[in-house]
Amino acid sequence: MRMHFGAAAAAFLLIAGIGAAAAEDVVIQPEQDTVIREYVKKQPLASVKLPGVELNVGTALPDTVELHEVPNVKYRYVVIDNRTVLVDPGTRKIVKVYD
Repeated sequence: MRMHFGAAAAAFLLIAGIGAAAAEDVVIQPEQDTVIREYVKKQPLASVKLPGVELNVGTALPDTVELHEVPNVKYRYVVIDNRTVLVDPGTRKIVKVYD
């Protein structure tokens, strides 16, 4: 009986982990991506330095980083180490890094 409970608990945790990972994935539609890229080109920002912060999807940015609005887009942007980063303003997590 314990073996079945342990296996069921392990399966649940695995499925929950997969769900959490999938929730992290953000899909930006090509039309929206084009709008973002064009806006960022027209509204250049000075690059900021964030020593010790890796620019990866899912990395949360500190509250000290000012996020800038893209009209009609849910996400905000900032330029870090000369790379434009798209950020979810609610969680401050990076959702896309532009090269």
